[in-house]
Amino acid sequence: MRVLYRLYYKSNQAGCIMKKRILLTFVSLLAGAGLCFSACSGYDGGYGGRGEIFYPSADGNANGGNYQYGDIIEQDFCNVSESPSSYFSLDRNTASYSLVRSQIENGLTIAPDSVRIEELINYFDYSFGGPADEAVSVGGYLSACPWNEENSLMLAGVKTKDFDLSQTNGNYVFLIDVSGSMSGDARLELAKKGLYMLLDNLTDNDVVSIVTYASGVETVADGGECTQSGKEQLKSKIAKLSAHGATSGGDGLERAYNIAQKHFITGGNNRVIIISDGDFNVGISDLDELKEFIQIKADGGVFLSAIGVGLGNMRDDLMETLARNGNGNYAYLDSEYEAKKVFVDELNGTLKTVAKDAKASVTFTENVEKYRLIGYDTKLISADDFQNEDTDAGEIGSGLCVTALYEIKLKEGAGKIADIEVRYKDADAEEKQQSKKVEVTASTPSCEDLSFISCVAEFGLVLRKSKYRGEADLENVLERLESMDAYLSDDEYKTQFCELVKKAIATGFYG
Repeated sequence: MRVLYRLYYKSNQAGCIMKKRILLTFVSLLAGAGLCFSACSGYDGGYGGRGEIFYPSADGNANGGNYQYGDIIEQDFCNVSESPSSYFSLDRNTASYSLVRSQIENGLTIAPDSVRIEELINYFDYSFGGPADEAVSVGGYLSACPWNEENSLMLAGVKTKDFDLSQTNGNYVFLIDVSGSMSGDARLELAKKGLYMLLDNLTDNDVVSIVTYASGVETVADGGECTQSGKEQLKSKIAKLSAHGATSGGDGLERAYNIAQKHFITGGNNRVIIISDGDFNVGISDLDELKEFIQIKADGGVFLSAIGVGLGNMRDDLMETLARNGNGNYAYLDSEYEAKKVFVDELNGTLKTVAKDAKASVTFTENVEKYRLIGYDTKLISADDFQNEDTDAGEIGSGLCVTALYEIKLKEGAGKIADIEVRYKDADAEEKQQSKKVEVTASTPSCEDLSFISCVAEFGLVLRKSKYRGEADLENVLERLESMDAYLSDDEYKTQFCELVKKAIATGFYG
């Protein structure tokens, strides 16, 4: 099978479409016969058979683990005559993309509820125009819909201002899960490597505390300075951590917030960074209780970054809940490659929030027959929530892009299509809601970013086996990506996405 993969990639590099399709078919046939290709996928056999869907069973377990996703109910098309407006909370979580990547790399069939399409799209950076003096800019784009020729795609693109972390003092608490479930290179050891990267990018202006939790809670460092010698001491403490015991996550969160409050810097950047597989089994573990607890703590001005690790015992639902209700963001580390993205390449976006309580409204005109928001299924809000300045919505970090994609059906001779409005509070200004608006018309142009985004959205529709996938097909996605060589070559993460699509095709699971 490894030979077949080599032939497939060589045929792809040579641009031989016929050879590629024959080999893909052959690989798919072998896959259907139940043959294993773990040497190609990196799958080590630890999660069940190749091609198994990694999904919780009725008793909450997944292949002996405790892997749980939140429920996703895809939104149907809405008739503009009945409901012209759409409202949702904005954030820039990216965990779903690396969760999907990890499943593909490990030879597993994608669990549909692990695919949050907005997080796949928002994983990447785009060339949306940034704001001049405000925290947020908004733009609109329009194109044909690749998987449904009768419809169009409309994109709302948000870009936040860049913020230099070195210009402010930071107070960070690393909350590290060291319970028994965190044992292994893909969990605690990967978390350590990520934290080393993070420490290397902090400055003398910052202080770091370290709290660990397992059967109990321990304060490993309390307000350590981030001088060169201070960083070495912090790294030494992290290096000594080992996994053991149960998971007293709720108590760990409480200790972390208390220490963050102890070192609170007025006008500074105060944040708890939790790294865990999310398997809280001692203390508060109910999602509703955690939601209430984390919301109360977030009101104190300390934001949260939730970093998930591990495949086999990772509570994706819990980690996503922490981020959504803790004024924070959620990323998932499946490799050192991803740790570099989160803690080096996008450090400012990970650690610095610039737009609080961000939410969007899109109101379509009578020139649109119907529309469907792709993704954001767990982040919908009401019209009242959008109007209410006190609504707790999403947070967006510095220098990041956030994208909302709609599939729409236009009427003949359409003129104005929609008004897009984003409301938010500037994290560095007064607690006053601000607004940015843009109008989209039938003459609004497309862009290369939208062409790529349509590929990511189609990829997500196929993987989650969406009933709205229409003619969506991974080979069509790959064909479009291969026509965008110049665009992809400027971004290693977009290039890697192209390779991921090839791997998904080669499994034969998504025909």
